[in-house]
Amino acid sequence: MSEFTERVADVHLDEDRLIVDLMDGRTIAVPLAWYPRLFNATPEQRLNWERSGGGYGIHWPDLDEDLSTEGMLRGAPAPGLRAV
Repeated sequence: MSEFTERVADVHLDEDRLIVDLMDGRTIAVPLAWYPRLFNATPEQRLNWERSGGGYGIHWPDLDEDLSTEGMLRGAPAPGLRAV
């Protein structure tokens, strides 16, 4: 397995989805509704993200939101929400 597996290369958000490009070439797209803090954030807050956890996570400092690529690949919404 590549050393880049599941590490974040880039993050995009559209009206309905959180889209994460991984360094190994895969792309994860999950419903933005799964993450209420991101869903309700301003465009500026959504754009202010950084890699965390050695590149395996994403942190939005303005929102105190942290997500892992592992959780997104498993289809895990925010605690308290059920996956659709």
